[in-house]
Amino acid sequence: MTGIIQIIIQLVSGLVGGNAAGKAAPKLSLGTLGNSLAGILGGGLGGQLLGLLGVGAANGGDLSIEGIIASILGGGVGGGALMAIVGAVKKALGK
Repeated sequence: MTGIIQIIIQLVSGLVGGNAAGKAAPKLSLGTLGNSLAGILGGGLGGQLLGLLGVGAANGGDLSIEGIIASILGGGVGGGALMAIVGAVKKALGK
């Protein structure tokens, strides 16, 4: 059950991170729906990457405050990063 909660935290954090990155870099924005989808995907990937590196709740399977913060940061950063990458590629290809 804790694994599902961790994934939900990462996905929601990715959604927020993707939309925040879209607001911070409007030239790379994919629109609300695009930012949200890229953010959700990036949040999941970012959280899993942290798990592979042995950081946070994804590694230990616990819901300690450190694990939750690691999931939030991993998801948010992953979501924002993937949104920015997709936006930059879209811009480079010429809409």
